[in-house]
Amino acid sequence: MAIIGAHMLLYSSEPDALRGLLQSAFGFKSVDAGHGWLIFELPPAELGVHPAEGPRHASGIRHQVTFMCDDIEKTVGELRGKGVRIEGKPEDEGWGVTVTMTLPGDLPVMLYQPRHPVAIKQSK
Repeated sequence: MAIIGAHMLLYSSEPDALRGLLQSAFGFKSVDAGHGWLIFELPPAELGVHPAEGPRHASGIRHQVTFMCDDIEKTVGELRGKGVRIEGKPEDEGWGVTVTMTLPGDLPVMLYQPRHPVAIKQSK
């Protein structure tokens, strides 16, 4: 079996604005799949499997895209400086420190600094 990667989708009522933000604020490189449909290169990823219970599951969440960082205070400051809308202040969840970014199209995405071991290899 040859799984070569994962492809994630974000649905937005403002796709052009979201694509622009991913390029300018996040610095993600992209390829044009045709007609302006950009496919973005993402940092290394990992996949967690959580039980189907608890407040997030009860709210209707079944899949979640989150972005990880190694210094949430610094990252929040940098992203806000680039125009990313970030709701409130980072909160300690025990397993990590989290904050919600609202991306173009009113798309909530979690940013977090993990406090658990991570599966990805981080470049130093």
